[in-house]
Amino acid sequence: MIKHKKLESAAITIFGAKGDLTSRKLIPAFYNLYADGHLPPAFAIFCVDFVQVDEQAYRNDLLTADNEFSRSGKADKDKWAAFSANIFYIQGDFQQAKTYSTLKDKIKDFEAKHPKGSRMFYFAVAPRFIEIIGDALCQAKLCSSDTNHRIVVEKPFGTDLDSAKKLNRYLGKRFKEKQIYHIDHYLGKEMVQNIMAFRFANYVFEPLWNKDYIDHIEISVAEEVSVGKRGGYYDSAGALRDMIQNHLLQLFCIIAMDCPKEYEAEAIRDAKVKVLKHVRQLTTEQVFKNVVRGQYTAGEIGGQPQVGYRQEAQVAPDSSTETFVAMKLLIDSDRWKGVPFFLRTGKSMQRQSSVITIQFKASPHKIFKDDIEANKLIISVQPELEIGLFFESKVPGLQMKLLPVEMDFMYKDNYTHSLPEAYEALLLDVLHGEATSFMRTDQIEYAWKVVMPILNAWKKYPRKHLQLYPAGSWGPAAADRLLKPYAKEWFKLTPRKEVSQNIASIE
Repeated sequence: MIKHKKLESAAITIFGAKGDLTSRKLIPAFYNLYADGHLPPAFAIFCVDFVQVDEQAYRNDLLTADNEFSRSGKADKDKWAAFSANIFYIQGDFQQAKTYSTLKDKIKDFEAKHPKGSRMFYFAVAPRFIEIIGDALCQAKLCSSDTNHRIVVEKPFGTDLDSAKKLNRYLGKRFKEKQIYHIDHYLGKEMVQNIMAFRFANYVFEPLWNKDYIDHIEISVAEEVSVGKRGGYYDSAGALRDMIQNHLLQLFCIIAMDCPKEYEAEAIRDAKVKVLKHVRQLTTEQVFKNVVRGQYTAGEIGGQPQVGYRQEAQVAPDSSTETFVAMKLLIDSDRWKGVPFFLRTGKSMQRQSSVITIQFKASPHKIFKDDIEANKLIISVQPELEIGLFFESKVPGLQMKLLPVEMDFMYKDNYTHSLPEAYEALLLDVLHGEATSFMRTDQIEYAWKVVMPILNAWKKYPRKHLQLYPAGSWGPAAADRLLKPYAKEWFKLTPRKEVSQNIASIE
């Protein structure tokens, strides 16, 4: 999120108003923006869904969800009353023209009193409704201004390269590129946005950010949760589509990109696309050497039993869908030639953790007798927001004995105020037409090009090398073997609570 110009009004529409995304993420985000003074003075949120419900009952349900899921805890009574008075429920079928004529009338009534504002249409719906809603908005001329009318489309954006291209062409005929916001909430996370500042505002690291000094890079997003109630969707998607093609490749682009010419949306998006263009394509043989796919079996997470993936609701009992992926990618560019990027993600793993590890090469100076560990830069996106640098230091005493130590920056130690959620930053950017943290059409397609050889190889050999791992572990052992000879195992950031306990035991 960047500094925005003042906005006088906003007409916001959410399609899929009765879904979890709306109640758990979108409305709490809008409420926090309102409570912190970031929404324009005049706004209306039109919530559209097929279900018939009383408007006040709907607002009460949203309050219950906000109290449970908002980062700010229970809503202030007076602020919520003022905020929720601007929420209006519209019962309607997404496939009926009447729904959009009703919506148009309400938006026009609002804008008659509050002109010079923006319109946002959020598609919090299943993928099959994207084209239907997009076409209806076009037909009703609800999103006709390419300067202040915008649509927001959630992932998954297509199921493969062909479907993504088809959807892009469909929307591209109805809306301008600058009206379409492909949202990936990872790009709104505070630490992800800070990577840009860390790299390009601090000259101490950027000159080292290349093949001459970096040995390899790990990007790991481990999820403690299982697929839960999402089995029906997940069994046709899998971890590669659900996480790698979007979230992890977004982190990959930010870490690997060259410095853009300026801090401006198109320049930044150009730099990200350039990275994806230079990713070396895998052959079918290389897929089974450089990509590990796994599936969790029964185990235990946090002391609680967890069933195996094939025993989850709406999952086929003989499913070969992957819940874990680890892969090795190479970028054929002057900056990164020969430097492997290792990406990993999985469900039902031991701990929730999103960590980027920059492993530097070993020191060329061999004057010390002790074994020296190479420098390591750690960027933790969650659960801790932290940047740590591991380096060698002399142990106090009369002898020259070395030991690795950590110099770290933690958000909670430096900032006392509550950090905005990712959706807050992204929704505010949409209202103001700021596209820096959103994927462009060509970036989506190039990301699909990266994973298509893997999807095709797995489709051809659906059960080949499918690794099983118990829930509550760090995934299959083959994922550690993939790192050799660069590392023995994936880096694991020790939680601060455990660090404090270890220090206390030493003292």
